[in-house]
Amino acid sequence: MAATSWRRSAFCRNLLKQILSCLVIAAVAYGTFRFVSRYVLQSVQVVGASMTPTLHDSERYVLNRFVYHVRDPEPRDIVVLRDPADNCYAVKRIIAKAGDTVIVKEGHLYVNGKLLQEPYLPPNTPTHAGPRYREQMWVCGVNQYFVLGDNRNNSADSRVYGTVSRQNILGLVMP
Repeated sequence: MAATSWRRSAFCRNLLKQILSCLVIAAVAYGTFRFVSRYVLQSVQVVGASMTPTLHDSERYVLNRFVYHVRDPEPRDIVVLRDPADNCYAVKRIIAKAGDTVIVKEGHLYVNGKLLQEPYLPPNTPTHAGPRYREQMWVCGVNQYFVLGDNRNNSADSRVYGTVSRQNILGLVMP
């Protein structure tokens, strides 16, 4: 009888150890998932047509949230940002960085006085000023970026809300 009680007690201890081990593994896995999806990689879905033809509505992409901890955002990067106009998230392309001057005039886009070459757009795609202007000019301050959607006729971007602060850029989209 004592042997049966001892076996039952040993079985319960082993079962309890197994359950605790599983709980620890689950907690570590969940913590790792949360850490990776918050600070390293995340799945994002494009909503809307502002990045057409480069990115398409309803498609999913990977957002690299870690890259901007080791380097600064650069022109031509496609990023997810907190949209200052709608207080939601948006996907845009960085056109200019701190210290750059951007001019939109007569359907053309100039950065630091030079016509910007944009091989990612269809040839002869015009870039017009914001809705109430014939031409516009911005100077990117410290930690500020000028962003545009690739679908220049259907994008609320820096032409509407001005430059974007570095702290509002969440990460690099990897198409």
